[in-house]
Amino acid sequence: MVYDPSGFELDPGQKRVIRWTLYVGYIALLAGIFHGLAQALSYARIDILGYFPGLRGYYQGLTAHGVANAIIFTFSFANGFLPLMTARATGRQLVRWLLWLSFGLLVLGNVLVIYAVVSNKASVLFTAYAPLKAHWTFYVGLALVVVSTWAASANMFITLARWRREHRGARIPLLAYISVFSYAMWDMASVPIAVSFLGLLTPWSIGILPKIDPLLTRTLFWFTGHAIVYAWLLPAYVSWYALIPRQVGGKLISDAYARMAFLLFLVLSIPTGLHHQYTDPGVSPVMKAIQGVLTFGIMVPSLATAFSIMAALEIGGRAKGGTGLLGWIRKLPWSDPSVVAQLLAMLTFVLGGATGLVNASYVMNQVVHNTTWIPGHFHMTVGSAVALTLMGVAYWLIPYLTGKGLWGSKLAVASSWIYTIGVLIFARGMISAGLEGMPRRIYRARAAYNDPAWDLGGTLTGIGGTLMFVGIVLFFVVIAMTILAGKRGGAPADVPVSETLTAPSLDGWEVHLDRIGLWVGVALLLIALAYGPFFVMYFPARFISPGFTGF
Repeated sequence: MVYDPSGFELDPGQKRVIRWTLYVGYIALLAGIFHGLAQALSYARIDILGYFPGLRGYYQGLTAHGVANAIIFTFSFANGFLPLMTARATGRQLVRWLLWLSFGLLVLGNVLVIYAVVSNKASVLFTAYAPLKAHWTFYVGLALVVVSTWAASANMFITLARWRREHRGARIPLLAYISVFSYAMWDMASVPIAVSFLGLLTPWSIGILPKIDPLLTRTLFWFTGHAIVYAWLLPAYVSWYALIPRQVGGKLISDAYARMAFLLFLVLSIPTGLHHQYTDPGVSPVMKAIQGVLTFGIMVPSLATAFSIMAALEIGGRAKGGTGLLGWIRKLPWSDPSVVAQLLAMLTFVLGGATGLVNASYVMNQVVHNTTWIPGHFHMTVGSAVALTLMGVAYWLIPYLTGKGLWGSKLAVASSWIYTIGVLIFARGMISAGLEGMPRRIYRARAAYNDPAWDLGGTLTGIGGTLMFVGIVLFFVVIAMTILAGKRGGAPADVPVSETLTAPSLDGWEVHLDRIGLWVGVALLLIALAYGPFFVMYFPARFISPGFTGF
């Protein structure tokens, strides 16, 4: 049988916790964008650091920007959104105490991280591996944020397990399936960084370990650090697969196709981190080559996603009267703020994926390594595919959770266009300057050396970053006014869950897609094959480096 949870309503108290979980993330995003603007303008040689009270240096601001926008914002959203989708798909209430535990750990982790960063005791950047040393509150705070995601995923697993006991023989609802798979991948991926932060970096920070092993902590970081990209992306994909088709009036082409894509993300997302360490000594070239190939393998579910979502959009456009080869595009609901933000996110992500292939190539990576090409690339992935999608989801999700209609629909549409244009200009500037050798992580406005070949790229970066800032500020105006002045009764009554063209099969090979334990086992086996030889050959660890601070 196929389960239909239409009409399910989440308990108001649980809605409230989810809403505040999301608010934590959006507040972090708001705090981080000001530092992002300062960095973008610095590449155009415009110095605004002096306008930040209490800011003691560029690396402090860069750390604040990366942690707030790439970690706190994304995982706060996932902690609220994915359990909500699981509850809606299964028609079951969530586990209340786990909901509160996840929220409490998230808030406590934030408090510790904010203390460390604001006091300038943790200017170690988002890539927080040795030998740069932070205050222990930074490592423990981020570890608590990770544990908050484990509590959120446990809530989802328990909710799904209870549903399966009550519906034996039924297929897992697609929305629940892809939501659970999103965090199942992250649960496995996040263990190494938790081990590094709590088992190595925290004891080192407080003096129990006098020295540290930089390569070991770096490898543990990137063990998690590339998979974290998919932990950011998969909640966006949940919306693209399971919600956007309904929002544009279309249908998803295949239930099994969607499940297979998320299954491949589960299996292939984690054993890819060594492509971030192509220039590292101490890591076998064979291991780097293996994970380089696996990195290209992750293209398969990404291309499958592009095909599936494009087909769903075309079905929606043609259902509204679109004709000809591309006429259906004009018939999509371009006046719907939620849809527009996500469509523009998809378009920019195409370019982000293409530049990612360069990063994954062993030879081409040598050209762009540690240049501004890299942030140009990931601002078209996490900075657009993720950020814009999460902004677009907010345009229906915040009204749904508050019961208030969206304020300023036209302004919301404008904000997405301004932000997208800004991302494209920003990324073009960073990528072109990176090809000229401009290094990343420099405050160019005060740099001792500046190559004139960087001027055009730097100027474009400053212009694009300013437009991104304006676009996202308009987003916050819309959301704040919705919360404060939105009209009662104008909110969506339900989550816009999409249908598939055909119902999921109840027999045959497709039912094995629902064997979550089996596929987690396959993923663990591949991880062991991809990382096991390195750790076997590398240990015992080499605790040889003191810590470095002073940024």
